Amino acid sequence: MRSPLIVTADQVLLDELQRLAAAAGVVPEVVRDAGAALRAWGGAPVVVVGADLAPALAGLGPRRRSGVHVLGWETVPHDAWQVGMAIGAEDVSTLPGSGAWLLEVLAEAAEGPPGAGTVLGVVGGSGGAGATTFACALGLAAGRRGSACLLDVDALGPGADRVLGRDRVDGVRWDALQRTTGRLSSRTLRESLPRRDGLGVLTWAAGASTALPPFAVREALAAAVRGHELVVVDLPRRADARGVELLGRCDRLLVVVRASVPGVAAAARTVAGLLGSAELGLVVRGSGVEARDVARTVGAPVLATMVDQRGLPEAVDLGLGPVRSRRSALGRAADEVLSRVRAEAGPEAA
Repeated sequence: MRSPLIVTADQVLLDELQRLAAAAGVVPEVVRDAGAALRAWGGAPVVVVGADLAPALAGLGPRRRSGVHVLGWETVPHDAWQVGMAIGAEDVSTLPGSGAWLLEVLAEAAEGPPGAGTVLGVVGGSGGAGATTFACALGLAAGRRGSACLLDVDALGPGADRVLGRDRVDGVRWDALQRTTGRLSSRTLRESLPRRDGLGVLTWAAGASTALPPFAVREALAAAVRGHELVVVDLPRRADARGVELLGRCDRLLVVVRASVPGVAAAARTVAGLLGSAELGLVVRGSGVEARDVARTVGAPVLATMVDQRGLPEAVDLGLGPVRSRRSALGRAADEVLSRVRAEAGPEAA
């Protein structure tokens, strides 16, 4: 973590800036004179200059850099914009009015460059299609390639940690985030989740699940995107207002389809309700209907096919997880989907 630089001798302003830094989960470096600010000027990810010291700093001619902000308490001098331009400030504002914006600036800068943040949503084309199982396989495959996070937002599903065999791994579940009222940093989320083999999982605690506050879901997804290269979201088949919002935040939606006449018919209705949410792709499970016929009937391309994996229910029941080998049906399908998604995203994502 990198430390923001605060340059001010105004104690009232400094107290508020330190409060915001604490809320953002960062420890700032504080200097109270312009000369000391020059020594730390280039290494800080973001610099907050109090309006009280901005004129003295301008007189020293600091080198131009990005991420400089001038702030005053309640008001700023009439020439604050001219002084701000002299030190290369991006803006001039006041506290406490700009507190929410500055909180975001401090947290984002201190977390460093975000991950690629690709979001893949997974939904079942019909009941029993195996969407949660495939979402878990996709998360495991992504975790082998880089940092990955699986968000289980299907309250009536089996629970991603149980499918993965990680229900006894320590870490926060959704119930702990239901009381979230402020911004959630990516580092806090990453370090709090049950994690193994590059994959962090946010799912439900044992027992009855309760409705998730939209703010908590929104913050968890935003923090996951900032802190991971790939985020997999296990979505419910019937989307409420929260689910519709999540659909809109996915870069791609994967619909798991059973290769049977009823399964394909149900998937066609599911996909019809998802059109316009994000780019769609199908993962066909089992045999009975050819992949090209599934694509034509459902109206979306098939990204991968897989046979029913032998011994899968027993492996999950024993806590071994759905993918014991990359050569398994689930392992190969998950790798194929990831490779196609990353290839289509361009060389930087591959």
